[in-house]
Amino acid sequence: MLAGFAGLLTGALAVVAVRYSERQQRSVPPRPAPAPIPAGVGDVLAVLRSSAIVVDSADAVIKTSPAAVAYGLVRGSELVHGELRHLARQVRRDGVIREAQLELPRGPLGQGRSIMQARVAPLGANHILLLVEDHTQARRVEEVRRDFVANVSHELKTPVGGLGLLAEAILDARDDPEAVERFASRMQVESHRLARLVKEIVDLSRLQVADTLHEPRLVDVTAAVHEAIDYSRVGADAKQIEIAEACAPDLKVFGDEDLLVTAVRNLVGNAVAYSEPGTRVAVGGRLNGEMVEVTVTDQGQGIPEAEQHRIFERFYRVDAARSRATGGTGLGLAIVKHICANHGGDVTVWSEEGRGSTFTIRLPAAADRSGGANPDHPQPVAASAAPDQHQGEPRA
Repeated sequence: MLAGFAGLLTGALAVVAVRYSERQQRSVPPRPAPAPIPAGVGDVLAVLRSSAIVVDSADAVIKTSPAAVAYGLVRGSELVHGELRHLARQVRRDGVIREAQLELPRGPLGQGRSIMQARVAPLGANHILLLVEDHTQARRVEEVRRDFVANVSHELKTPVGGLGLLAEAILDARDDPEAVERFASRMQVESHRLARLVKEIVDLSRLQVADTLHEPRLVDVTAAVHEAIDYSRVGADAKQIEIAEACAPDLKVFGDEDLLVTAVRNLVGNAVAYSEPGTRVAVGGRLNGEMVEVTVTDQGQGIPEAEQHRIFERFYRVDAARSRATGGTGLGLAIVKHICANHGGDVTVWSEEGRGSTFTIRLPAAADRSGGANPDHPQPVAASAAPDQHQGEPRA
């Protein structure tokens, strides 16, 4: 009996031991409380321009700036991107400060990419500090600058090379007066094109440097439109293109009159250059609420929808061959865009292949227009280039 009782007791103890062991294996040990960050760190992080993140020894986020959450670097108490976790673990392992430029997906779908400059350093004995700056815009600006330099070099190379070849041709044909005259006239064309290109590059550079106008003056938009049309009338008459003008009186804005004339002149010049002979270009101006609108409508071939969002880029041409034939530089619309932006306005385009195009400049109207237009009475606009050409077209 003693032996049986001892065996029963041993079995019961064995069962209790197994159950206790299983319970211990299933239980999760409580996580130790995170060590406090050094005093004053939170105040410093609050004034940093960079996205600041502090993680503990388990890579859990214990302190972060609002910018880090806004950029999607932190979600809850976790670092979203594995690249940042990897940097933090490397610094924790050897204590060496590290910097890296990372291309991180933007948002949970990862459709866009952001260029982030990360600097990771130890913070005390138990924490890692990550400072992350968004360099996406800086990278984009650098790419635009590089493309601009490359485009300028390419565009200048064509007329300069042409002038060199024509000069050689004149030397070879110095005994042939007719050939010399022909080559010399061609040199004049190329020199005018080169001068125009250089002028537009300089104008565009000045507009990009000066984000705002200096000493804006009250400008009569109707007079500026009339001057711009006069400038383009010779080219229009050569192609037998009628320019119809219908501007409301007393359209005033604050700005630079010469720049506004340039903007309208570029639009009218483009409309004439890309319209077929014997067609019509309509230029109109009106007061629409608190904005002055100037529209230029042509009966040209129109702009493909896929190209319309790019036509205001520098040196971009829808039809490069035709632009060279018309003397276009690809800078006219970019200049118009920057002039409008510097005046607090914008420029938009409506176009349909086979039905022509309408460009609309919108500028804030001057508050002290003499004789103030009555908003209850519609202002006249330019007659449509064709009776039903732009029925229902979207207006900005």
